Amino acid sequence: MNLRSIFASVTLSCFASAALAHGGEDHSQDNKAAAAAPASTPGDGATASGRHAASPQRLPDGSLFVPKPLQRQIGVRSQRVVIAPLSATIELNGQVIADPETGGRVQATFAGSIEPGPKGMPVPGRKVSKGEILAYLRPVSSAIERGNQRAQQAELAGELAIAEARLRRLQALEGAVAHKEIEAARIERGALRKRLAATSASIDGAEPLRAPAAGVISASSLVAGQVVDAKEILFEIIDPSRLAVEALAYQAGIGATLISASALSEQSALELAFVGGGRQMREQALPLLFRIVTPNTLVAVGQPLKVIVRTAHEIEGAAVPRSALTRIGAGETAVWVHTEAERFVARRVHPQALDANTVAISDGLHDGDRVVIEGAGLLSQVR
Repeated sequence: MNLRSIFASVTLSCFASAALAHGGEDHSQDNKAAAAAPASTPGDGATASGRHAASPQRLPDGSLFVPKPLQRQIGVRSQRVVIAPLSATIELNGQVIADPETGGRVQATFAGSIEPGPKGMPVPGRKVSKGEILAYLRPVSSAIERGNQRAQQAELAGELAIAEARLRRLQALEGAVAHKEIEAARIERGALRKRLAATSASIDGAEPLRAPAAGVISASSLVAGQVVDAKEILFEIIDPSRLAVEALAYQAGIGATLISASALSEQSALELAFVGGGRQMREQALPLLFRIVTPNTLVAVGQPLKVIVRTAHEIEGAAVPRSALTRIGAGETAVWVHTEAERFVARRVHPQALDANTVAISDGLHDGDRVVIEGAGLLSQVR
């Protein structure tokens, strides 16, 4: 008899003995007892299988019981924090502006009427090149002013006719008169021609409005025939790939201790590069200029931003992602700490921004705590 036959016979004998041992017993009472047994609760004496079968719930001490399968389903993730020195930050109010090095503005040099350019009336979003004619500005004036200009034009035309006749007489007597008299008459005639041309252009001519920089027209509400005043802004031109942020600092020494800066917009975080700061107060604050380094930013000129400036000063705390913050109770800021495999405890904290994505927590956490960085908002909804 080989080993396979011996193993098969032993297995059959075991099954037979098990069947004989339980063949005459009544198991109906066992089924009733199992049905009457209460479901396990997530207390200290609960088994692992009872916890997995239970639903998430808030315990009497305010902590949460969340089964492992549900944690994976809602995407709860945590990371261990380290208490260490961190750079202190300051939050400033700022707004997006056009980069002064690449942006441009077209203003009316005098009161006039708008006429379309060679490519029609410019509209927002149209790309333009430097020196391109965007539109024409034809001067407008009152009836009295126009009458005076017409009178001056007629007077200059008469003086020009006299000067030309005098020049012809002198040229006919060339050799009998001094050459310098003929040259003076020629110069006088040229000056009168230029004066008449300038006067006629101010009455009937139209001044071309050229783009001072290459980019995209960001603002324009002009229509053909619209009358504008002198110094009125007609077109704003920006380079969307090069925008800047201007922030107001109420502490004069921020620029000297600044390490880095970032901004938080509705869409995403922006990395900023410090360009410089002014030395003259404006609205009781000093303006600081930053250039947006993040490519393909979805921001618009004039959009307000929260600028976060990292300084050389240090604070003691733990750095956590901004996504770890949540609201509990009466709107208090807190983070969830993963204390056990299926237990979470809320810790009230007072965060301070480190940059657009990270905050520093100087109280409420201990070195080595596991803080929930994803799914914190869903945990706060457990009742």
